[in-house]
Amino acid sequence: MSKRNENRPGYKKTKVGWIPEEWTPVKLGNCFKLASGETKPSIISEYPNNKENVPVYGGNGILGYTSQVFDDCKCIIIGRVGEKCGCVHLVKGPHFITDNALFTKAWLLDVSIEYFAYFLDYFKLSRLRNKGGQPLVSQKPIYAVTIPLPPLPEQKKIAEILSAWDRAIEQVGKLIDAKQRLKKGLMQQLLTGRMRFPEFGKPVEKKSQLPEGWKDCKLGACFKERKETNPNLPLLAITSDRGVIPRDEVERKDTSNADKSKYKRIAPGDIGYNTMRMWQGVSAVSTLEGIVSPAYTICTPRKGHSSSFFGYLFKYPPMIHLFHRFSQGLVS
Repeated sequence: MSKRNENRPGYKKTKVGWIPEEWTPVKLGNCFKLASGETKPSIISEYPNNKENVPVYGGNGILGYTSQVFDDCKCIIIGRVGEKCGCVHLVKGPHFITDNALFTKAWLLDVSIEYFAYFLDYFKLSRLRNKGGQPLVSQKPIYAVTIPLPPLPEQKKIAEILSAWDRAIEQVGKLIDAKQRLKKGLMQQLLTGRMRFPEFGKPVEKKSQLPEGWKDCKLGACFKERKETNPNLPLLAITSDRGVIPRDEVERKDTSNADKSKYKRIAPGDIGYNTMRMWQGVSAVSTLEGIVSPAYTICTPRKGHSSSFFGYLFKYPPMIHLFHRFSQGLVS
């Protein structure tokens, strides 16, 4: 627990740190018993339908839907095997659990299951995964974890507050999804000239038409490639959803070479992309100066061309499909 509670009135020192006096240190093995699921159903649909609508939980979360029901009781599911082992899911309706996941088969204390789901997610059970080999989280290290447990009424209140925030986040997520769909529609209209600002000309009626004032141009004539290097600049990463960001803001492990002498310089206004992943939308306009992996191509727009415009054009689905046709290499 946080050291800020040290010697604070109403707190006590325990093996898990300074905690409220009413809380109790307890091992997870004294709270619940875990068990593995069953063999994966033979028929699993990628999406729910009238017949297969029961979510199937594996080591990495929901892997599809089936007509078979493993159980319909409220429980916590923990990924046991896989890259996301340790992930936590609270389920309250019919579900199926494969043998790549664990679930709370029995509760040994009177607790709030919702509270435990939040706490286990916060604790990050993935830290208990085995060293080397296939990623795996077993029951034994989970049982050995000691946690600070509040009284049941406080557990319920904490879970109630966090659930309210979850609902708010879900609503915001739906609003963002709606805005993203609207943006895609606008991209389709604006990037093809089917919708135009009055001061620039009339919109076209057919996809094959070239809008008034527009011209055909090969991409190679719009850019020049930047091939500069400077190992003293900060390391950056090019992402599909966050643009160009400092490498230390990426959650994945840094696998870059210690020798940065061949890393390419990227400057504000440049567009960086990976030739093998352009078709996945891995391109971005940079607002930062730094260096990126030699695997990237860095382009600087020539005079009279807007990097912001091309940044959106390169995210336009038909353009990404075109990149897919001419992509270099294979990426799974």
